[in-house]
Amino acid sequence: MEKGLFMFTQDDLKVDLPLTRVSVDRQKVADLGLDLASVGEQLGTLLGGADLNRFNHFDRSYPVIPQLEATGRTSASQLLDLKIRGRDGTLIPIASFIDLNTTAVVRSLNRFQQKNSITFSGGIIPIYTKESALTEVEKIAREVMPANASIDYAGESRQIRVEGDKLVQSLGFAMVMIYLVLAAQFRSFRDPLIVLLGSVPLALTGGLAFSFLDFTTINIYSQVGLITLVGLVAKNGILIVEFANQLQERGLTKIEAVIEAAGTRLRPILMTSAATVFGHLPLVFVSGPGAASRNSIGIILVSGMVIGTMFTLFIVPAIYAIIASNKSAYRADEEDDALDAAKPTGIPTAASSRKLAGV
Repeated sequence: MEKGLFMFTQDDLKVDLPLTRVSVDRQKVADLGLDLASVGEQLGTLLGGADLNRFNHFDRSYPVIPQLEATGRTSASQLLDLKIRGRDGTLIPIASFIDLNTTAVVRSLNRFQQKNSITFSGGIIPIYTKESALTEVEKIAREVMPANASIDYAGESRQIRVEGDKLVQSLGFAMVMIYLVLAAQFRSFRDPLIVLLGSVPLALTGGLAFSFLDFTTINIYSQVGLITLVGLVAKNGILIVEFANQLQERGLTKIEAVIEAAGTRLRPILMTSAATVFGHLPLVFVSGPGAASRNSIGIILVSGMVIGTMFTLFIVPAIYAIIASNKSAYRADEEDDALDAAKPTGIPTAASSRKLAGV
């Protein structure tokens, strides 16, 4: 390749099998008093090795194969030394009416997706990505391939081209599923939004930052790491939001509840995040066959978890203070309604007095 993206390239097309084509001059055959059927029949007898009959010898059956000896048909040029019998019984040299044309043809033609195919493979220089290499190959193929030919992929290249653009759809589906599950858990449409807005974007930014710094690439393995990261980092926001809701139900205001929840849940968040980071850290430093895929997953998970955890402790409480509902006010109204329902009709209560006063 001109741009030097590959350390080496190879293909399975081997054009090294000699093929000799026999061209028969029909006019000369007619001038010699022969016909093509007779010529083909006699040549087939000499070279084809047809099984004409069988004979018994000591109770064993053997085929009768009229054919030249192997030494007389080792090369195509020996065909010119043969003679066939004419209609009058004379021997006519074959060289008088045939020509030989020897060319090289493919040794074997493989098939892929039920079509004749040629497979190209190569080793990419580590500083380049498979995406850039495939793009360059496709550009060259469009320039040199005929119009009726097409490109298809196998192995990891097929994953990149067929599944490589599914990250946005997969990530969006994961976010929707997490939102629905959290909405059912919290029995609220606001609280899941706090968890997702406060933790997921920052974690994804942290994971992608190292790919932009060329520590890894956006490949099928790093995409799996990003989707996994969404589920791992969301738990930090869940711990804060859930405990803050409980504190509000105990009578604390929204601001007091979220501050208390962030401080109380600090150690569980740090402990679980540290366990996740140190558990995936060996993937970052692993080496050997298949290390690139493990490195991609490890770098995405470790970097995204560290950066996401640091910012979650500050962003989630801030978003909670803006978006979350004031459950303490709802609880006070419910208690007032309960007191009003418990008193006889017509007797004013402290709860009804507060409502009349606008408190």
